[in-house]
Amino acid sequence: MSVTRTLPVERILRRTADSSLSKTLKARDLVGFGVGIIIGTGIFTLAGVEAKDNAGPAVTVSFAIGAVVAALAALCYAELASSVPTAGSAYTYTFATLGEVFAWIIGWDLLLEFGLGLATVSRSWSGYLADLFGLPSQWFGEDATVNVGAVVIIALLTVVAVTGIRQSARLTNVLVLVKVAVAVLVIVAGLFFFNADNLTPFVPPAQAPEGGSLLTSPVLSGVFGLEPSTYGIGGMLTAAAVVFFAYTGFEALANLGEETRRPDRDLKIGLLGALALCAVLYVLVSLVLTAMVPYDRIDDGAPLSAAFSSVGLSWVGALIAIGAVTGLTSVMMVELVTIGRIGYAMGRDGLLPKPIGTAHPKFGTPHRMTIIGAVVCAVIAAFTPITALSDMVSIGALAAMILVAVAVPVLRRSRPDLERPFTVPFSPIVPGLTAVACLFLMLNLDLATWLRFVGWLVLGLIVYAVYGRTHSFLADGKPGADTE
Repeated sequence: MSVTRTLPVERILRRTADSSLSKTLKARDLVGFGVGIIIGTGIFTLAGVEAKDNAGPAVTVSFAIGAVVAALAALCYAELASSVPTAGSAYTYTFATLGEVFAWIIGWDLLLEFGLGLATVSRSWSGYLADLFGLPSQWFGEDATVNVGAVVIIALLTVVAVTGIRQSARLTNVLVLVKVAVAVLVIVAGLFFFNADNLTPFVPPAQAPEGGSLLTSPVLSGVFGLEPSTYGIGGMLTAAAVVFFAYTGFEALANLGEETRRPDRDLKIGLLGALALCAVLYVLVSLVLTAMVPYDRIDDGAPLSAAFSSVGLSWVGALIAIGAVTGLTSVMMVELVTIGRIGYAMGRDGLLPKPIGTAHPKFGTPHRMTIIGAVVCAVIAAFTPITALSDMVSIGALAAMILVAVAVPVLRRSRPDLERPFTVPFSPIVPGLTAVACLFLMLNLDLATWLRFVGWLVLGLIVYAVYGRTHSFLADGKPGADTE
């Protein structure tokens, strides 16, 4: 009963063609989903937090570094998604190339990434809503004992996600238009208060705390029992690893292959187009923010709103709050949709209970996994602070991208005859650089994040050993286990 047994590509393609999921999405819908999930906490919260705590004005470079790594990974996703369009994305690609146990690990990892991402963003949404309408802090925002606002928004979006992918796409596209308009407003209005003096020093000198370290890698500092420095090149790289969280959403598009009308064309447009647009907006917004306010005086609760209030434009701050609420809503919408598709793929393969891998007979959505994921995320969001969640999302995304990068040359070697509407240039060099860059960013996350991540993977391996290994539809004795 080999744990490295692979899923034949022909079976994946045949299963995709016969899928009960509704095929309604076009390229513009995929771009909308992409921008919908990428533009969110990163632009409204993380830019200010990381500028103040780690990078200073060099947070713009941190966002640029994150964008380059994300672009490399997006090329790998584009090749696999256009060649093997399926729900499950990195999970299914790994199943077809590296084997079942690696597929399980990455599927388990993706559930962590998008589940904690949903919880993180729902808490940020709750905070902005409280700021916009003056809601009580004991129920909304980071000071709430039980974050009711986060729970309520997850519940409402679950209804939309279960009702249908078309409805989810329409809501996401409307929300995207609002938040892109707000981002453009921030850039244009902020230019009138651009103070170049605030950008000096662009990379603030490193400041090691007492008993601390000037090591550039927080995980290495942690291994030696030291506190890592802030600012300097090390702080800029730490910020790059954290703000990479802002780009992770693009991979969600690869999970929509079974619901896309022309996946061979539209998936690559959605992946690369959404990422390019969002990278430009992130860099420009972070540049304007750090030029408006000295980095050490940035408000880490609502950075953009506070920045405009400080220059007498409170009305812009109010619009930013509206943009944040709508923007974060679209992020949650796409994350919830993605959780449903990943669980659906794993359930269909028998690695999770089979009922999870079925679609609703009327709505054509993976309703069971969507509801299960929403309940778990709502519980986490109710009690867990943002700071404890965002780093875990980044490390989960980076781990998934490493395996996707490895899968590209492996699949080329094992299936050179496979039709590839899009190919990564200079393979295996570009996939290799992608894997190394992702690992480098992972090493710039702190030791506590690594320990929590390893703990989650160990728990996942236990679940696989107890359940998934024997219930997989490729297990010995299962129908079709030895065919193809």
